[in-house]
Amino acid sequence: MTSQPLTAPTADTHCPYCALQCAMTLTATPGERLPVEVSGREFPTNRGGLCKKGWTSAELLSRGDRLTSPLVKQPDGSFAEASWDEVLDRIATTATRIQADSGRDAVGIFGGGGLTNEKSYQLGKFARIALRTSRIDYNGRFCMSSAAAAANRSFGLDRGLPFPLADLGTAEAILVLGSNMGDTMPPFVQHLQGARARGGLIVVDPRMSTTARLTNDGAGTHIAPVAGTDLALLLGLSHIVLNEGLADERYLEERTTGLAGFKRSVAQWWPARTESVTGVPSQTLRDVAHRLAAAKNAYILTGRGVEQHSDGTDTATAAINLALLLGLVGREGSGYGTLTGQGNGQGGREHGQKSDQLPGYRKITDPAARAHVARVWGVVPEIIPGPGLPAVQLLQSCGEVGGVRMLLVHGSNVVVSAPDVSQVRESLSKLDLLVVSDFFLSETAQMADIVLPVLQWAEEEGTMTNLEGRVIRRRKAVTPPDGARSELWILRELAQRLEAPGTWSLDPSEVFDELARASAGGLSDYSGLSHALLDTGIAAHWPYAAGSDGTPRLFQERFAHADGRARLVAVRAHPPEAPRGADLNLITGRLLEHYQSGAQTRRVAELNDANSEIVAQIHPVTAQDRGIADGGRVRVANARGVVEARVKVTRDIRPDTVFLPFHFAGDESANLLTSAKTDPISSMPEFKNAVVTVEALTP
Repeated sequence: MTSQPLTAPTADTHCPYCALQCAMTLTATPGERLPVEVSGREFPTNRGGLCKKGWTSAELLSRGDRLTSPLVKQPDGSFAEASWDEVLDRIATTATRIQADSGRDAVGIFGGGGLTNEKSYQLGKFARIALRTSRIDYNGRFCMSSAAAAANRSFGLDRGLPFPLADLGTAEAILVLGSNMGDTMPPFVQHLQGARARGGLIVVDPRMSTTARLTNDGAGTHIAPVAGTDLALLLGLSHIVLNEGLADERYLEERTTGLAGFKRSVAQWWPARTESVTGVPSQTLRDVAHRLAAAKNAYILTGRGVEQHSDGTDTATAAINLALLLGLVGREGSGYGTLTGQGNGQGGREHGQKSDQLPGYRKITDPAARAHVARVWGVVPEIIPGPGLPAVQLLQSCGEVGGVRMLLVHGSNVVVSAPDVSQVRESLSKLDLLVVSDFFLSETAQMADIVLPVLQWAEEEGTMTNLEGRVIRRRKAVTPPDGARSELWILRELAQRLEAPGTWSLDPSEVFDELARASAGGLSDYSGLSHALLDTGIAAHWPYAAGSDGTPRLFQERFAHADGRARLVAVRAHPPEAPRGADLNLITGRLLEHYQSGAQTRRVAELNDANSEIVAQIHPVTAQDRGIADGGRVRVANARGVVEARVKVTRDIRPDTVFLPFHFAGDESANLLTSAKTDPISSMPEFKNAVVTVEALTP
């Protein structure tokens, strides 16, 4: 059964995919194959444009494989339909039994960065006071955690872009590291046109990606460093800025601390040494540093390519340090920002899904924060557990002695998206009970003991927070199929069965009002917002305290540390895992047509037909050395796993590197090869640095 159109002719909402959250209008189409027609809507981020994923998003609403009834795994591995009461009773009874036997932390929750703010908030609340478990984290740990950790220690606050996206239009120079927004969020590219017109777009990427290609014809500079050497590159740029008189000395004196120690940390990264490590010519490094320093308006933007490393926090910190040296952060027309990936990657980490946070971006270890949130929840602070395990460690603990025995997964497809997925699959198979909430039978849902059918984006009310920290309204456009339920309803039903304290509203606006109260006084303060206010169309950038007009531009007068100053944090580069002999660096990334684990986009024929299988990109020299033909097949392998892929031979990649997209499942999952090694500060996995062998397969 598919969703049905509402009687209202149109609904203004936002795209179900990335954090750009492009505005769209859904128009009912009674009697047509699709229940609604999608059109782009004027909005500051997309200016009426949509990408392929957005234009085809309505296809998901009419899929014949939509889940419409709870499913229970049978002894032979098949699924049988069950009633809601049956599955909810079993979930609650099993959780109670396991926690009585093995303690509260034997039951865990894994959330998602695509959930609305209301569902993210309620999920964190459910974990803490219904299950009273500390074992909750979410897939945003795989996305923004390093950039968030870096911003918190440098600025005292983390918001992906601390300025409106439209501000980029005035830039004379923009340095982009680790992001291919030309494929991942195409409407973003229009905000780069000002820098391109001035020849000031600088893209750092081991591939000639779609975004790197925007630098052609005098529009800018493409830098292709050795994979995994972004930190050394940034340290080298900072060395040049300091030693060639390019730093903003007045800004550093008035607005930062830590300069002396920072200078010592970059002293060893003179241009020739940086070139020897990164492969980037010294003169190119100097040209980039001088271009950024000379620009009246300049920005530095980072993405997952430089952050998904075991030193990702230090790399993001190095980018922030460079921005501070140049006096960009908080200066009108300039700045530093990081590009949130998932649709609600920003809001999803602010209100309680993250293992160490309470609503409002509060630390769960802070007694005052615990007391405030406890008052809103109507409980005593003592029942709120302490910090839990971040995502990789949470998944690793599944099925282990003293670890998680029952896991509830909401909005995530971890058997495709997590690192070292062979180990993740093995861990999930050891659980006493795996419960997955989804609207399709994703690869993770296929492993579940119980699958709960939930609502899609166009079937629910709520809010999202985009990459600018702008809180926006998601609106219901179609009636969901009979049998599917909102996570708010599921959490209320389970909370009642577990005899949990507090209130568990089904109304997203009421849940948002509670979220706003819980966030009051926190770093991400939503207390001045409500669904009713957002429905007026205001630009609502948090912090948006009661009585305020929000904060579209952060750090203009002070940073969020107690002394109001930013921190220059000394970081050091360590050699990444490097290929030996004929081995290659593996980098993974996204394709224009697909999103995240592909659980949604692989179900859209137009998108899947364009990229229906995993394809490895290899340089012609590399291919010739190995006897690999364009269009042939290769075996990409390391100690963790093996992936067989078709080949595209292209000069768009370094000869020492192979690229694989991560949207495919089963034996085509690129994450069979990635490492579960994590950053010691952010717990970000090492997605972007693995060493592999590549050999031709016999036709």
